[in-house]
Amino acid sequence: MDGIKPKKRCEEAAILDCIGDGVMMIGLDMRVRYMNRAMRELLGYEEGEAQEMPVGCNLLVQGKICSTHDCIMERALRNREEVTNHETVIQNKEGRRIPVKLNTDLLWDDAGNLVGVVEVYRDVSLLKELQDKLARESSQGAQGRLIVKSKALQSILNLLPQVATSKATVLLEGESGTGKELIAREVHRLSKRRDKPLVAVNCAALAEGVLESELFGHVKGAFTGAVSDRLGRFEMAHEGTIFLDEIAEMSLITQAKLLRVLQEEEFQRVGGNTTIKVDIRVIAATNKDLDALVKEGRFRDDLYYRLRIFPLKIPPLRERRDDILPLIEHCLSRFNRTMDKSVRGIDGPPLRLLEAYDYPGNVRELENILEHAFIRCLDHTIRLEHLPEYLAAEKGPPLATSSEPRQIEEPKLLSMERHAIQETLDKTGWNYPETCRILGISRSTVPRRIKAFGLTRTDRSN
Repeated sequence: MDGIKPKKRCEEAAILDCIGDGVMMIGLDMRVRYMNRAMRELLGYEEGEAQEMPVGCNLLVQGKICSTHDCIMERALRNREEVTNHETVIQNKEGRRIPVKLNTDLLWDDAGNLVGVVEVYRDVSLLKELQDKLARESSQGAQGRLIVKSKALQSILNLLPQVATSKATVLLEGESGTGKELIAREVHRLSKRRDKPLVAVNCAALAEGVLESELFGHVKGAFTGAVSDRLGRFEMAHEGTIFLDEIAEMSLITQAKLLRVLQEEEFQRVGGNTTIKVDIRVIAATNKDLDALVKEGRFRDDLYYRLRIFPLKIPPLRERRDDILPLIEHCLSRFNRTMDKSVRGIDGPPLRLLEAYDYPGNVRELENILEHAFIRCLDHTIRLEHLPEYLAAEKGPPLATSSEPRQIEEPKLLSMERHAIQETLDKTGWNYPETCRILGISRSTVPRRIKAFGLTRTDRSN
């Protein structure tokens, strides 16, 4: 840049001041050499204010990737890499965080020497606000929304509009974390009762005496602590829907009272003698085999047959793997909003691991895994080291059988990747560009993998 003549520099500056995007030139010493008018306005500086003496770009911009391994300048110097449409967040003079798209180009002098980097910033605040608004509107409801691509789950969803038009009791069967409550909410949303309450009750979370009072309410003096009359969940759900989750945990006594409500649509509060009529739609859910519990005498057969007027079996996530990638994409979007991050994707090895994992905890476990990864991820890409250790070991949580530290066995995918990178590096004499070309990976990936795997040169490569 020192080789640019003053007159030419003045002409170029005038042209750059006409551009709506922010333009900044940075020298190899990481100091800002030039900012156009749009860049000064974006950062909140008057002309010349930030350039009276050269300022470090990380202090001026304060972006999310500054002072990290993914710093744009670091990548340019290390890999001669140009960046296109990189989404990040910068901070202006007043501390306001501004979402931007960043493009860079390398700056060379007349002799062909790299002298700096040109960075172009586009303010996408308005676009980001619109995207967030659309995302919020598309994920209404406390539990989020259904993400479906697999035929197995789509065939169930295709039935819901027909189910919703009736008042028939629905029994949702499936493992924990498969999304049974989301299905229940969808049935309610599609029904004529959508403007009335949807009341959810977790039958396993309440003790026997408490559950009966929660469901049917109680009158003053019914038991110690009953200082006033109280409505039960059935009264709260009048003209709406009640969702009884984990219904297999309900005692036989409460089952009998529930059966009466289903048959007669009436009940009495605990300690009361007044019959209360209700108009409700009942949706029940369980992760147990109710048929087996009936045979064992632990669940009433008459209630079972009354509940399963319209049974729906929700398949576990391992049987609908087509849903894994859309769920991951949905979680990335949601966690970026709630955690104020800009994670743009997942590296190849962890993504393959997530797609191959069996998820005994189903969708809920996938969400927990990604939340864990988001907490550990400090840049824009989730990598293998960000996933929980038990997942990376592909064996589930390690058993505490010894007080000695346990060596986690490396998963097969990692072992294959380690071997491929080591072998290619050795064949090319540790030539990074040639190694990247052969393996089909980006130039920034090789240094990370060498460090992560602890790879070293072998005698063959010396």
